[in-house]
Amino acid sequence: MNYAVPPGLEYLTQLDQVLVQQLYEVFELLSGCEMNNKYLLKNSVGQQFLKAVEDTDCCTRQCCGPMRSFEMQLLDNHDQEILHLSRPLACINCCCSCCLQSMEVSSPPGTPLGSIHQEWSICTPIAGKFTVRNVSGDVVLKIQGPVCAISCGDDVEFKVFTADGSAQIGCITKQWRGCCAEALTDADSFGVTFPMDLEVRMKALLIGAMFLIDFMYFERKQNN
Repeated sequence: MNYAVPPGLEYLTQLDQVLVQQLYEVFELLSGCEMNNKYLLKNSVGQQFLKAVEDTDCCTRQCCGPMRSFEMQLLDNHDQEILHLSRPLACINCCCSCCLQSMEVSSPPGTPLGSIHQEWSICTPIAGKFTVRNVSGDVVLKIQGPVCAISCGDDVEFKVFTADGSAQIGCITKQWRGCCAEALTDADSFGVTFPMDLEVRMKALLIGAMFLIDFMYFERKQNN
């Protein structure tokens, strides 16, 4: 079955890897005041093709920290929004199945592409287990993180599997930046890999999943 590529996402059809770099905020580093996160998305040779900008108010950022709800715009090099991420408020450190994390991904103006859902397991909330779902709510991909998603001298991998879990087809990798960078800032770097011929909506959903994983496991609460 052929799917029409949502406007603005044509470039994703040419990619099998996306590199994501969070930008340093000097004011945040010096003051400890949480700022809106900003990221650059690049291809495998380092060419920027998107930027991501979080949109939350100051009170939400300071009071809710990494578990905050947010809206995020992904803009092309002409500042046109081509993807929109929406994360509702939910408790991160909760073992209850009714308080699990999720994120919706849409293509402006308001065309839903699907969603990412944290799944309950015996190791929730430590272990990262997610499903990627299409607009009908059907599971199309699964994401399995390590038992303990802590970056300590090495990359942290969240493996992407087919819907039935039979084959790994990609990976979301939190890249180790060195002891000083990890200690001083939470400006993380990620890599997202997937098959070149993966349907472009699924690629967009995996990019969305990367942002959810970043906030859940690697965004530190600022100590004011």
